[in-house]
Amino acid sequence: MGLFDFLKNKNDDTLDPLKDLVLSKIRPGYMVDYDMKTWQVTGYNVYDFGDGYKSEEWELTSGNETGYLELYEDDQVEWSMGRKIPIGSLEGNIRQHIIDHEDPPERITYQGTTYFLDESGAAYFLKDGKEPKQEFVYWTFIDESEEKYLSIEQWGEKEFEASSGVFVEDYQFTNILPGE
Repeated sequence: MGLFDFLKNKNDDTLDPLKDLVLSKIRPGYMVDYDMKTWQVTGYNVYDFGDGYKSEEWELTSGNETGYLELYEDDQVEWSMGRKIPIGSLEGNIRQHIIDHEDPPERITYQGTTYFLDESGAAYFLKDGKEPKQEFVYWTFIDESEEKYLSIEQWGEKEFEASSGVFVEDYQFTNILPGE
């Protein structure tokens, strides 16, 4: 069977090799190269910010490393690649500051870089992109160069997660291959 026969006979569940091997359509099981490593997509989630604003997140693993690739579309398409970090690794007692003041400070330092509050709000997390939704509060910080970000999420009264990363472009991800 040739490529044109395949395309002519494909149904909706079949991968279209000419259109579906793009970064925004990767799903668990796919493989992709980034930063001189091959990563496997091991998870997919959606963040719902309300008013039609959503972002997609793919968990990527390479060896014992885990990264989170996120796609957010507002006025433009923004990609970021980050990793979870311990909230205690941020300078100052950020967890206690949020508990005491219901917000973090306007700027935070992590590994010698100062990050400034960019946006905050409440949103919903959908594991695998499906219900039930889990509500959380978030704060996003960016550095002065606007190349790095830091994010803090509050999932309960005293449960926090933090991540840091960089803004990336989709062309930095290559050799996208479908999974099983």
